[in-house]
Amino acid sequence: MIAQFLRSSKPFHAWRLSRVCQSYYSTVPSKPSLQHVAQLRKLTEVSISKAREALNQTNNDIQQALEWVKNDLAASGIKKAANVQSRETREGLVSVCILSGGSRGKTTLGGGGIRAAMVELNCETDFVGRNTLFGQLAADIAHTAAFITEPTDSSTIIRSCSLDILNDAPLLSQNNPSSHSSSTVSSSIRDLIAKVGEKVSLKRAVTVVQNPFLESPNLGLRLASYLHGSVGYAPQGRIGSLAVIALKSPELAHRFQNDTFVKDLERLERALARQIAGFDTCSIKSSDGDETALYNQPFMMLGGESANEPVRMAIENWSKRQGLVQDGEEGGIEVLEFAKWNVGDVVG
Repeated sequence: MIAQFLRSSKPFHAWRLSRVCQSYYSTVPSKPSLQHVAQLRKLTEVSISKAREALNQTNNDIQQALEWVKNDLAASGIKKAANVQSRETREGLVSVCILSGGSRGKTTLGGGGIRAAMVELNCETDFVGRNTLFGQLAADIAHTAAFITEPTDSSTIIRSCSLDILNDAPLLSQNNPSSHSSSTVSSSIRDLIAKVGEKVSLKRAVTVVQNPFLESPNLGLRLASYLHGSVGYAPQGRIGSLAVIALKSPELAHRFQNDTFVKDLERLERALARQIAGFDTCSIKSSDGDETALYNQPFMMLGGESANEPVRMAIENWSKRQGLVQDGEEGGIEVLEFAKWNVGDVVG
């Protein structure tokens, strides 16, 4: 056909030849199907336009499109992160992940290790702070911190987690812990910046890792946490508390076999964590009646008769009622340490 056009006596322009050649010798990629776009968005959570662009650039190959999106997020994330670096981040979430809550039920009588983490992830606006992607990243970072931390001989149980180490760690999904990710915490933050267009920063992290008291069946550790201002995902909020609670009793192993006792203990733990979060709690004990000390505060979060009792007296009476200790005996329940954060706190 091309030769026929060339032999024609009619005027023929180069652009017409180009059009004919193009129609015979080139293949225009087909338009991405809605199914492919939806599949890519589910895997990457990018916008519809970005998913279509990725599929167009890779001839609708999902695997190649995933790699294209990864490279594009990295490039745009680095650029956007540089542009927003000087902005302040006073919004965000506190997220808690408890992998092991300690002595619990019939499987860990008198023992049981504890493993948990609490992190604060910040952004510029409350709008992004309520975004599902932001909340999921905060949860995944808390999960990663709790998972990678090793026990130490530190004198404290709640310990600060190095942000440098955490940022370089592979991000571990809280919803799918067995999945293998090539993204680190820092690269995941960078990718989120590319998606939401705001500065996102990891402000602080603490971890709790303590092995069980295998040789001391009369001792047990438990974790209590409370998050206030949750936005769709329970272990997150604008105020968070995490407390380490010790139990000591010769009856401990026996009591943990009682489901009613375990439920009552969980109710007490939640009340303690709420008390810490809801009051201006700065310490556990104080001898001068200072109500910023937990044990001096009226235990309003437990309610009932205990609402008018100081926390110290309320947990002593609770221990006696539960048969953990007798009059004059040492033991029962003790709050060992706690951490309490408000989003936007000034950290010295």
